[in-house]
Amino acid sequence: MSGKAAARRTVLKGAALAGTAGLGVAACSTESKVGHAKTPTPTAPVDLGDAEAVPADGVKLYREERLVVSRSADGEYKAFSAQCTHAGCVLDKIEKDEGNCPCHGSRFDVRTGEVLKGPATVPLPKVPVRTTKDGKLIAGPDA
Repeated sequence: MSGKAAARRTVLKGAALAGTAGLGVAACSTESKVGHAKTPTPTAPVDLGDAEAVPADGVKLYREERLVVSRSADGEYKAFSAQCTHAGCVLDKIEKDEGNCPCHGSRFDVRTGEVLKGPATVPLPKVPVRTTKDGKLIAGPDA
């Protein structure tokens, strides 16, 4: 292999890596639009099923509905968006009342919505939630 071909390959690899690195920095930058995701909350009531599916003094992640619901020991329900306020990824698991964002590692207190670990800086939005007479859990507007 000639010295010119190897040098050109090295320059091209460096340019490709620099471009990729720049995209990664832009995606996590607080200056970018991605850095402050708008977390959608339900625009219509969402039936989450049996209210008893959320254990007393526990939490349940409704990943498909992008919601997390907690229930106090005395039966009070609270709901929050399960979509990270940093880049919009959906929380993937709950451990010890902490919701984990799989994209950049943000962690949230799922009982209050507060940020426990960044890069997110904005808490999870609260979502209205109620139980119906027949024991269903409904989240969203008019809940």
